[in-house]
Amino acid sequence: MVMASATHKILVVDDDPAIRNLIHRFLSQQNYQMQSAEDGKTARAVFEQFNPNLVILDVNLPDTTGYQLCKELQERTDVLVLLLTSRADENDKIHGFLQGADDYITKPFSLGELGVRVGALFKRHRPLKVAEQQRLIFDKLVIDPVRREVNFSDQPIPLTALEFNLLHFLASHPGRVWRRAELIKEVWASEYIGDPRVVDVHIGQIRRKIEIDSAQPELIQTVRGVGYKFEVPSTTEQNGKTERI
Repeated sequence: MVMASATHKILVVDDDPAIRNLIHRFLSQQNYQMQSAEDGKTARAVFEQFNPNLVILDVNLPDTTGYQLCKELQERTDVLVLLLTSRADENDKIHGFLQGADDYITKPFSLGELGVRVGALFKRHRPLKVAEQQRLIFDKLVIDPVRREVNFSDQPIPLTALEFNLLHFLASHPGRVWRRAELIKEVWASEYIGDPRVVDVHIGQIRRKIEIDSAQPELIQTVRGVGYKFEVPSTTEQNGKTERI
């Protein structure tokens, strides 16, 4: 379990006051700074003032959807988003991940499970080690872990926080094949207890943003029956253009 930090700020957005207050009270007791909102309009205003690290976001809101608000927040910041929903359908989960959600929890849930998931999300964002701070350059692709920026052909590539973490991890170990369970342990954190197919969803999203042809990916390749690997472009090897070492 990750120790809660008083510097971690969480915004809870849910139109059900019982659930909202329960989450607010429980996580406050875990030493998190908390704020709450009952709808999208209030959430946007609180978000600007509070600047949270994590938003716990109900899918069904009176003036918008959690999916839309999640997408909006992730397009502007790298805030973590944990979606709450009463729907257990796989397509709903996939839709949430496609909008930038970092995790997904289905109602009813236990406060213990919520605490574990929140801790796992913050564990992913531990400070970088010195060796992890160097830029990775692979021909047209540049990954800057300090600024958390990705450029391809000199154009900025908008990635969610989780997409960035996954791409950076794979690119930091070029040629190494990773199973889904290994990627979940390394990128999602060991406490993650969700669907392992979330890896496929995020790989697909990254490919659509950095591959010339996402149907025939050259950078992030599928190793059938095993998992995924990051393949260094041949032009990078020929030109020696990398700052990985």
